[in-house]
Formats: sequence, C-alpha cells, structure tokens
Amino acid sequence: MTKMMLGAHPFLLGFDQLERLVERTAKSDQGGYPPYNIEQTSDHSYRISLAVAGFSENDLSITLEDRQLVIRGKQGEPDEARVFLHRGIAARQFQRSFVLAEGVDVNGADMENGLLHIDLVRSVPDTIVQEIKINRR
Repeated sequence: MTKMMLGAHPFLLGFDQLERLVERTAKSDQGGYPPYNIEQTSDHSYRISLAVAGFSENDLSITLEDRQLVIRGKQGEPDEARVFLHRGIAARQFQRSFVLAEGVDVNGADMENGLLHIDLVRSVPDTIVQEIKINRR
C-alpha cells in the first residue's frame, strides 16, 4: 500500500508544509519542565504561562524562529559560598517550543509571581468572502 503524503492530495493546495509542521511539533516534546498552561483569553487571543520560579527576566529569552516560539531559560553560575542541605528547587536550563499558526503573533510577555506569561493574538481578516474578477484575454 502506498503512503499518501498529506500535501500531495489534489484538494489540499498549498498545504505541503503542514506535514513538516506536524513532524516538527511532535519532535519538540521536551518533557515536563517547566510546567506550563495554555489558555484561550478571548475568541482571538491566547496566553501561555510557564512556571519559572527562581528565574529572573535576565535569565530568560523569548524568540520567534520560523513560526516557532522558543522560550529558553538559563540561570547564572551558582554562588559557591552557598551550602544547600537540601536542594529540591530545579535550577536547570530549559528550552520550551510552541509552533504558531499563520496569523498568530506574539502580543507581549510579562512576569508575575514566578510565572512567565506570553500573550498571543490571532489576526482575523476583515473579509472572508472575496470575489475574483475574470480577466478577458
């Protein structure tokens, strides 16, 4: 039996990158650290919240690379003078990625009570129906 590629179906014109997008999303699973929430804040906006306790704004970077939102966290070198009797708070570096659909843009980011909030907004086209004029040749 022949495997049919999603983008090769004759009714799906221009969707050839969708399969690569799904593969890239599946490969971006980084486990459970740091934990995060994704919530819909309105019909056209979303919020990603990551639990980044112990990280400052300077320890975090947020980039958008080819429709992929990448959040990285790396704390500075630990103070050698500190002696821990128990160390249960994770202080490891992380990278968490989210693939954004076309038309979804980052609206801003802020930190509050150990949570990094990233707000996303989907742009909605003004008109959904478009009439196409037939040119005479």
